[in-house]
Amino acid sequence: MAKVAKKNNLERILHNQGHGARKLCRIMIINEDITVNGEMCDDPSAMFELAGMQYTIKGDVWDYKEKSYLMMHKPSNYECTHKTQHHPTIYSLLPHPLVERGVQTIGRLDEDTTGLILISDDGQFIHKMSSPKHKVPKVYEVTCKHPVDDEQIAHILSGVQLVDEDAPIAALACTRTSDNVIHMTLAEGKYHQVKRMVSAISNRVEGLKRIKIGELALPEDLKVGEWRWLNDGDMAALSNKSSNV
Repeated sequence: MAKVAKKNNLERILHNQGHGARKLCRIMIINEDITVNGEMCDDPSAMFELAGMQYTIKGDVWDYKEKSYLMMHKPSNYECTHKTQHHPTIYSLLPHPLVERGVQTIGRLDEDTTGLILISDDGQFIHKMSSPKHKVPKVYEVTCKHPVDDEQIAHILSGVQLVDEDAPIAALACTRTSDNVIHMTLAEGKYHQVKRMVSAISNRVEGLKRIKIGELALPEDLKVGEWRWLNDGDMAALSNKSSNV
């Protein structure tokens, strides 16, 4: 049996996509600020198929997205929360309609940590990617104050004892890329975990950047502070839990 195409009226579509209250969306439509699939529409009740729908608002192009799946190259000195304390929020780097849709970061990076972070408004996806039960590996590029030797690497791999933890915690993988830089793979997301593990081997983190989640690597062409939609290849990489760096 063929699937029935999902449809909705334009006013509800714009509202659901985060473009404001329904009254505002209705006004924009009546004022001829909206085109759908290349054609101007001034009827708030006009029905459109959702799949493949593209629309513009005052010239800005949007593709209809039932759910939002994003990646961002998080800059330093930004907080991963809506209610910030000392620094601006990373949500200020997103278009306002996405924030209106209620997107959330999947886990958090410390304000001084940079790199790959995922953002979505899909609760099931957020749970799958963040729950310790699913053990999604994350790879961090760690710049240490002092050179890291083989004994310290072995200690990280065998497990270090952290304050307030019942048992030692070990990295899934840990490789040295230069005297002071290591790549550490973790499946947990404990508070300041990388910094605390490095401290436990008598060293200190000078720079921290997340470079991989699952098999999804931070794209080289995604500049600091930029974001983009996840594509099919990205989603497939996230479904693969193995991670080798």
